[in-house]
Amino acid sequence: MDRDNQQEAGIKELFLRRLRIGVSSCLLGTLVRYDGLDQCDHFITGTLGRVFDLYPVCPEYECGMGVPRKAMRLVGEAEQPRLMVICSGADQTEQMNSWCQQKITILDSDELDGFIFKSKSPSCGMEGVKVYPTNEDGMWQRIGKGLFAKAFLDHFPLLPVTDELKLQDVTLRDNFIEQLFVCQRWRASKAETLSAQGLINFHSANKLQVLSHSETHYQALGKVVAQTLTKPIPELFADYEMLLMRALQEVPSPPKHLNVLQHILGYFKKLITPDEKQNLLSSFEEYLNGTTPLIVPITLLKHYASQYQQEYLTRQHYLNPHPDELLLRYHT
Repeated sequence: MDRDNQQEAGIKELFLRRLRIGVSSCLLGTLVRYDGLDQCDHFITGTLGRVFDLYPVCPEYECGMGVPRKAMRLVGEAEQPRLMVICSGADQTEQMNSWCQQKITILDSDELDGFIFKSKSPSCGMEGVKVYPTNEDGMWQRIGKGLFAKAFLDHFPLLPVTDELKLQDVTLRDNFIEQLFVCQRWRASKAETLSAQGLINFHSANKLQVLSHSETHYQALGKVVAQTLTKPIPELFADYEMLLMRALQEVPSPPKHLNVLQHILGYFKKLITPDEKQNLLSSFEEYLNGTTPLIVPITLLKHYASQYQQEYLTRQHYLNPHPDELLLRYHT
């Protein structure tokens, strides 16, 4: 197989392979909690498990603490807490941190696409974990991150992450799923060609999706793309990637989506009939009022983009999500 065919095959594999999501093992129904039980989340194991490959990780079990084990908590400073056994005062910090370093190296080569953490855990909590002044104190005073979650987030600051509580919030869940598929497209784009034209093509197809997250990042990304003739390509891609991932971390809201919908409507200003325009405006209002889902105005706009041959709009991923993304975001 020649080089071009190998590259094409690699790009195709990126699109066809199931996304690989790391998940705290207890959320998958594995009996690894300190009390010997699990915290099985059926949305993760059922709905997400049908679309993604789920990669289990349990820091406390995998670093050799056993099941069942004595309950632990974080003690000391929020930024650098100690992991202490509550009943005995045994300090497990070094054991956990040593394992974290090894695990991060493994995960680096395993090419995870995202991670779902167990909330509030002293090892896996990605935020809001109670930190106590001393191991004898009954009242927590600070909040921090679990030791593994912090190590993971420090090493993979741009990777899509969430926890099982955030997945219960429709807006936050939608944003996490959207991030996963945009990141997949970005990796495929980089694999296809690290060129100015490749960057322009990606930006052109994803502009409206970025706009639905952050107008500030939308403008900043446009400025990066405008430097294709004056800046080294690898530097451009690095700048673009950082801004893109930061933009996706901004959660869209109905007013932000309305701004994008109205922006798209402008392309039909001289094309659609008064009745068609009113139909669209009514769907926008119903979405903003919460009486209809976002997919309704998006489907209408997609229909008119095809009917009136608006090629730029038909290429927009905002109007044309990946089938699996469509399933998870609008039918769960």
